[in-house]
Amino acid sequence: MPELTITIGARDFTVACQAGEEKYLEAAAAMLDAEARVLAEQAGRMPEARMLLMAGLMLADKTAAVEDKLREAEAKLAELGQELEALRNAPAPAPERIEVPMIPPSVAEGMAELAARAESVADAVEAKARAGAA
Repeated sequence: MPELTITIGARDFTVACQAGEEKYLEAAAAMLDAEARVLAEQAGRMPEARMLLMAGLMLADKTAAVEDKLREAEAKLAELGQELEALRNAPAPAPERIEVPMIPPSVAEGMAELAARAESVADAVEAKARAGAA
């Protein structure tokens, strides 16, 4: 079982851990040391047991806050999952009917002009036919 020397609040401690868990112990010790240093800066030198207790409580407070946020995030994720499932199970919306003119306006205008010219030509032919018959 490996033994590590960790420093917390400027004090060294020798701690044993399971093989392969050294990096986790070092990370945890670094977090505890950071809290102990904050205490030392704020309160000065204090007994080792009190310093470790206070630093542990500060970490526990941070952990509790993170756990609360995690629970909120999990609840929101579950809510969004239910909403997604409801949307997946909902029937497809009815298709929207959109009417689009088949003949573009410019073509319709051109056809109206041609129709007017054809009527004009027809009127002229009828007039000539009446004049020739008379």
